Amino acid sequence: MKIQKNQEYIVDIIDNGYDGEGIAKINDFTIFIQGAIKGEKIKILILKVTKSFAYGKILEIISASKDRNNVDCGTFSKCGGCTLRHINYEETLNIKANIVKNCLYKELHRNIEVKNTIGMEAPLYYRNKLQYPVGYDKDEKPVMGIYSGRTHNIIRTKQNCFIQNEKCSEIAKDIFEFAVKNNIKPYNEKTNNGTLRHIVIRIGIKTNQIMVTLVVNNDKFNNENKFVEELTKKYPEIKTIVKNYNEKNTNVILGNKNKVIYGNGYIYDLLGDYKFKISPLSFYQVNPLQTEVLYNKAIEYANLTAKETIFDLYCGIGTIGIFASDKAKKVYGIEVIPEAIEDAKENAKLNNVENTEFFAGEVEKILPKLIEKRNISADVVFIDPPRKGCDNITIETLLKVEPQKIVYVSCNPATLARDIRLLEEKYELKQVQPVDMFPYTSHVECVTVLELKEYI
Repeated sequence: MKIQKNQEYIVDIIDNGYDGEGIAKINDFTIFIQGAIKGEKIKILILKVTKSFAYGKILEIISASKDRNNVDCGTFSKCGGCTLRHINYEETLNIKANIVKNCLYKELHRNIEVKNTIGMEAPLYYRNKLQYPVGYDKDEKPVMGIYSGRTHNIIRTKQNCFIQNEKCSEIAKDIFEFAVKNNIKPYNEKTNNGTLRHIVIRIGIKTNQIMVTLVVNNDKFNNENKFVEELTKKYPEIKTIVKNYNEKNTNVILGNKNKVIYGNGYIYDLLGDYKFKISPLSFYQVNPLQTEVLYNKAIEYANLTAKETIFDLYCGIGTIGIFASDKAKKVYGIEVIPEAIEDAKENAKLNNVENTEFFAGEVEKILPKLIEKRNISADVVFIDPPRKGCDNITIETLLKVEPQKIVYVSCNPATLARDIRLLEEKYELKQVQPVDMFPYTSHVECVTVLELKEYI
């Protein structure tokens, strides 16, 4: 039986996929159905058919999973964020562990033991960073909200988002209302015209300090002084306001140029026993409560004795390296964003950490120079790359210098599995621990440990 578009079928959901979608089979032909849960029987409509799989949508749930929840969010069906909000939280943790396990099996061709995902006690309002696009709706009216799944259509927020910090959501609404009242034009992606592109708000969860970043296409932000005065009077928690200039027709949110219009251009937050400076372009984990869990687990797995030299690759503002500094002899951090490296150096001073050095540049270029020109070798390497994972030069360098242990922190199990396959030339995979940094989304963070193989 050939699967056809616009046809209806009754299917059994046999698994959940990489993005949390349900998976069904009709005569061994794979169907992906958003919103379906393993174990359910549903009636579907086929939306699209390719040579090797199809997409369907739910028409009727004939037999529901015991793990199905009543969704409490008004934008769930359109938003591309919390794709697992219809599933019991404990079951989402199982799904994420299985996602990691399946990615590892696909690359390594064997079953790998994956520990249970470490979840949150209260998985609500956990994000410390809000990023709302500003644009126009289908009626050409200004709109702020969340992108619809796999599109750049902005869905207007009808209520506070259940994963965003509530104070940040409140401030974002006030900024948008000011923009509308003062005729500050939203950005138009099609014409590359307009002023306000994104509203980005960061909060230090433990310090309660807030940074507002207005991503603008030009300098036509009307009544700027009035805006600063009104916003900071209402919200004294706001310590700085920054205009970030992004004039390119791109999907990248932030540009490279900042102008501070209030405060000093940064805020502070606390992680564990350490204080960290955060600037607009700095990478800082969006869930600080789970970040402490993640970093403590990484350092636990490193099993440091205060005698080790450490490389902290893709170090951001120095969080992992500084976390590990009191248990290491020396820490060398590398990060491509110069502003983040400046923050890392200041964070080391701020916390009286004297055994760290930080270098700005691409990891694949800086790491070989440290090894070859400064004759530095590492006992333990921490890796926390972007979603694309490590580049081949970095992998080859690690295989060449053979650190005793690699602790790989990843936000993408697919590229993690790919890199582990390459590293297994000389390393043995010892631990795989998923951590739920992004509850109710399909994303999962992992701490993995690889140890150098012993050769006889």
